[in-house]
Amino acid sequence: MLLHIIARGRIGRSPEAELVERYMKRVTWGQKMSELPDTGGRVPAAPDNSRTVLLDEGGEQMSSLEFARLLEQWRDSGVREARFCLGAADGFTAQEREGADKVIAFGRATWPHLMARAMLAEQLWRATSIIAGHPYHREGRQ
Repeated sequence: MLLHIIARGRIGRSPEAELVERYMKRVTWGQKMSELPDTGGRVPAAPDNSRTVLLDEGGEQMSSLEFARLLEQWRDSGVREARFCLGAADGFTAQEREGADKVIAFGRATWPHLMARAMLAEQLWRATSIIAGHPYHREGRQ
């Protein structure tokens, strides 16, 4: 399954960009990164057999294990692409949220877009490592 990050704004050359690159290099699944202008325009229409996840501070809070199980379920059911969208400063419209397959949050705090990208990349690495049985994730271990 292709993991596609679609984000508003440019990350450029920054410490956050290095983190995103570092984690995404570890992900063994297909991956793609798309950047949209800061304002205007809509997120491109989703291709057939894909799922769209919006990252929004009002979204559902999931544990890393729950996130991994969601991706695993989608992959095993034949979903070809999971799109993870990070919106502009004003977030997503009600219509965009209603059209998403899932709306999630990394806690109740508002995160800068560049940090949210790095956190998403790390969670994608963590989720794929959980699914692969890699020891990176240590939930429940002492």
